[in-house]
Amino acid sequence: MGIVAYSKFNVYKNLISSLSTPVEESFLKNHQFLLDKDAKKHLEIYYAPFEYVNEKAKVVIIGITPGYHQMKQSYSTIINLKNEKLSDEELLLEVKKNSSFEGPMRKNLIAFLDELQLHRYLEISSTSELFNSASHLVQTTSVIPYPVFYKGKNYNGSTPNIVNTDLLRKYIIENFATELVKLNNPLIIPLGVNVSKVLNYLESNGLIDSNSILHGFPHTSGGNGHRHKQFAENKEGMKEKLKRYFAK
Repeated sequence: MGIVAYSKFNVYKNLISSLSTPVEESFLKNHQFLLDKDAKKHLEIYYAPFEYVNEKAKVVIIGITPGYHQMKQSYSTIINLKNEKLSDEELLLEVKKNSSFEGPMRKNLIAFLDELQLHRYLEISSTSELFNSASHLVQTTSVIPYPVFYKGKNYNGSTPNIVNTDLLRKYIIENFATELVKLNNPLIIPLGVNVSKVLNYLESNGLIDSNSILHGFPHTSGGNGHRHKQFAENKEGMKEKLKRYFAK
């Protein structure tokens, strides 16, 4: 377990801690936290402390990028814990537990994972435990680990195309692929078609093994009105994949 090698937390920790809650958007999407941008494609990438890697995870749940809500939650976690005597590793673990897929998205995610009976394979009572008492079993992450905004809004992976955009592809290869290599062949759950597209790209370039990927899982954001239909269409295939994966 630990902080991933590309962590920038030591650079931004004091700056985040100096803010007060509730954190205003103007303080978050601010030049002092801006990591990268592509003005022609209207993309901006900001820092957020999502760099904890659980190298012993049995399951990896992957989104596109932390959204503004998760970014705000991550900053609030650091600010609220600034007077606790926690190591950087402990702080970043708390961020992951408090902020990953936080909100309605997490509720939808748990409902689908429980319907697939994933909790039984992991020997827990519900996959909701992955976000508290069983957090040692999971790594939550994104193909781009830092919040990405397109024209000021949460980037959804479609426009511009995630694997055809130089700036985004750089973060996929240098950050996300590097993170996956640290893990011990866990079950990989991509949330939605755009995450699957990234995994297919990495697989075609020999960077990951497809046998552990649970393709067909929908993006669980409330904005995806087709998620129940997509889940129903792929449910039996995913259950079969889980059975094969855990039989190994």
